[in-house]
Amino acid sequence: MTHIAIHLVVTDPAEAAAWYAEALGARETKRITLPGGRTLTVDLLLGDTLLAVAGEMPERGMRAPVALGGTCAALHVPVPDVDAAWDRAVEAGAVVFEPVHDAFWGERTGQVLDPFGHRWALDERVRDVPHEEVVARAGELFGGSVTA
Repeated sequence: MTHIAIHLVVTDPAEAAAWYAEALGARETKRITLPGGRTLTVDLLLGDTLLAVAGEMPERGMRAPVALGGTCAALHVPVPDVDAAWDRAVEAGAVVFEPVHDAFWGERTGQVLDPFGHRWALDERVRDVPHEEVVARAGELFGGSVTA
């Protein structure tokens, strides 16, 4: 297991697991199905990262982004070909949050929302940029004084 494992709350863990496999290339490693057939959790491997998806349990404070009106984070996934990964995610039903572009910090990147409300950034490293240049460019784009 990596140092941080991701546990996402979704409306339907079985559907989410299938989507993450199709759109992001995740591989299922185990699943817990309750009597009656409802899927409780599905563990996936996305690269070397454990990604667990579980259904909502409002009584335990576990709510999907759609129930909360959005998400506060973006999960970044490094990919060897961002345009191919992007096309696969969008074809699988992802909604464009930020189109693919060449970012000032040296990545070709874009962000999508999955059908369960989680935000994913797909990132391909295209060039190395000195930290000082990243700081200066951030100051130009976002205004004000930025320090390293």
